[in-house]
Amino acid sequence: MGQGRLPALLGLACCLLLLGGSRGLGSRGTTRWPWEEEQGPMAEGEPWSGARYEAIKKHLGAVGALSKQYWRYLTCKVWQEGCEEEEEEVSSPSTGWGLPLVGRDYLEILSAWYCSFSGCCQTGDCKVVNNITGLAADLNGQLHGQHLAKEVVIQAVQGFLQTPQPEKALVLSFHGWSGTGKNFVARMVASHLYWDGLKSECVRLFISLFHFPHRMYVDSYKAQLKNQISETVQHCKQPLFIFDEAEKLHFSLLDAIKPFMAHYDSKSKVDYRRSIFLFLSNLGGNTINEVALDFWRAGRAREEISMELLEQRLRLELQEPAENGYAHSHLLEENLIDFFVPFLPLEYHHVKLCARDAFLARGLPYTEAALDEVARMMVFVPKEEKLFSAQGCKSVSQRINYFLP
Repeated sequence: MGQGRLPALLGLACCLLLLGGSRGLGSRGTTRWPWEEEQGPMAEGEPWSGARYEAIKKHLGAVGALSKQYWRYLTCKVWQEGCEEEEEEVSSPSTGWGLPLVGRDYLEILSAWYCSFSGCCQTGDCKVVNNITGLAADLNGQLHGQHLAKEVVIQAVQGFLQTPQPEKALVLSFHGWSGTGKNFVARMVASHLYWDGLKSECVRLFISLFHFPHRMYVDSYKAQLKNQISETVQHCKQPLFIFDEAEKLHFSLLDAIKPFMAHYDSKSKVDYRRSIFLFLSNLGGNTINEVALDFWRAGRAREEISMELLEQRLRLELQEPAENGYAHSHLLEENLIDFFVPFLPLEYHHVKLCARDAFLARGLPYTEAALDEVARMMVFVPKEEKLFSAQGCKSVSQRINYFLP
């Protein structure tokens, strides 16, 4: 049932409850309407007086106002909307009919019924769902060629959420070539931790060249960024911040948000320890690809590549003095990044799996020949081996348009 139909049905229920007085549906005897208590009973066939008409009008107006109050109460309980208005009305003295206790009981039942099939309210906050089982299932089924990223992301997020009092915010840094799945995983984390995914008020996405394009305004960006993070943390008990193209962030921006990721200071008025930060970067992509290529040339499976090997090489590359914010900021120096998550380059059969997913997502039939044709459209490197897709799986979903009737 959509939200658009609920107010009408709820208003009708309120009218039946209120106009029917305090009697139950199975009660016997003559019904005493609310206006009869003020004007006295009306004999059969007696014409209505002006005073009686005004009394009825007064009570119908109160019913309409109360049905709106019921609706606000319901939306606050189920969708976590309008709660501020509800709190104000509770704290202020009532000028008319109050919300009957039996009405609140019915709305509690309706709220529980809604959440029983919608999957919300599991944490007491309908904005947060923390569906780790679904996240693990989707990563295993839809993220191809990334055994390290799957393992690290699931374990890191699950461990963080299960810790009652974490020492600091969770900070993950995704590294790899374009099209290898960094944005895909970030979107998937958002969609499984929050009811509205990336649209949630608890999720903030920042794209470096879009949100912070001019270096001359970096001081203004710093103030705006800190304010947005502070406001989001105060509004949501478990916020998620995603920084895309993180290598293009000015180092002073990274240092500006460092206190939000540092170990908890008891003097701070706001607790940032339940925050999650994801940094997405192409930095380290060449280093990751070199390791993957060396394993292939040695006849070893890419699944043998260990986290320890890649993380050590990633740290060394990121610390090199270069034109990137990581090298100049204090994030690495103070060990504020909890995990460096490597995304390996994708091979031919991974691209075919991405093409299959794209066909399925659009409800289109496919053949092995069609999947091969999509994969052959991509450019593969190095020049001799032609092993890795230079674009990963990016643009695969657009290329299946060639196969539409």
